[in-house]
Amino acid sequence: MKRRRLNMILAMAVLLTALLPVSCALNGEVPDREFPDTPQGNFMALWTIMDEHYCFFDLKKEKLGVDWNEVKTRYAANISDDMSDRALFEVLCKMIGELRDGHVNLTSAYDYGRNWSWKTDYPANFSKDLQNKYLGNDYIYGGNGYYYRILEDNIGYLVIESFEHSMSAGRMNVMLNNMALCNGLIIDIRDNGGGIVVASESLASRFTEKKVTVGYACYKNGPGHNDFSKMYKTELSPAEYDLRWIKPVVVLTNRSSFSSANEFAYFMKPLENVTLMGDTTGGGGGYPMSSELPNGWVVRFSSAPTFDADQNHVEFGVAPHIRLDMKDEDVQAGVDTYIESARAFINDKLVNF
Repeated sequence: MKRRRLNMILAMAVLLTALLPVSCALNGEVPDREFPDTPQGNFMALWTIMDEHYCFFDLKKEKLGVDWNEVKTRYAANISDDMSDRALFEVLCKMIGELRDGHVNLTSAYDYGRNWSWKTDYPANFSKDLQNKYLGNDYIYGGNGYYYRILEDNIGYLVIESFEHSMSAGRMNVMLNNMALCNGLIIDIRDNGGGIVVASESLASRFTEKKVTVGYACYKNGPGHNDFSKMYKTELSPAEYDLRWIKPVVVLTNRSSFSSANEFAYFMKPLENVTLMGDTTGGGGGYPMSSELPNGWVVRFSSAPTFDADQNHVEFGVAPHIRLDMKDEDVQAGVDTYIESARAFINDKLVNF
């Protein structure tokens, strides 16, 4: 078998190298292990890679009843030497789909397998048409998926479609300066599928005046399901020499706020001037790594768990301070329940200040 390389994505390298010793954060390659390039060999390679390096087995057994050894027995019965590549791909995708982890996927030259139940099993609580209505035609595009405007009641409204790219410090200063006279700020990360942690962390650093412990992280340091390092603090420091926002902030979330958007939610939740409003985020609380099967297919999986400030897993999402659902009558009337609730919340805080 080709050497199985475990390559951390940029987000994990950026965050964990700041938290952990380099030798721990980037803990090398998996020792060579020979699996034949056959349906059975690829099946066993995938099962073993996950068994030794996936980080949420105990959590998934507790919450979902997933027993990885039982999964092996059940899916092995579907593997035969004469099955086609596409049939094998379908079986392997279903097997890893048992974990219901959006960071677990399998990629071949012709297909991509991923479980979407972490968001599709829940209400969308989002309308792109309504979001565009609130942005209007006079919004400002800040670059890299950031759109903002000032609403009629002098509240800033910032939409972040993705954290795939960081906004530069200069552009962020311009954006915050343009809304400096606003009474509060609504940050809408609904349907934000994530990106890189440094982007979400950089934005979150604009909303605190002091260093805050926002969470914890650890990493796998052995093949056993419970082989983990000690917990390391994730601390959010205020952005130096840049504009910071200390007025009320409401962050709008739904089940499609995933991965780095999930991280942004747990970075923001402990901050004194921030209120999370909406639905629990979609999760994605494990930093992903990738490895290769004998046939060249690439599996990505969660390898290092992250926790909130109370040391609770965020793999299944970050709960809001205020739970909301979109009301059908609001949508039919062209009203976004989330945005209007956030506006009312900020305006009420001003009245009672």
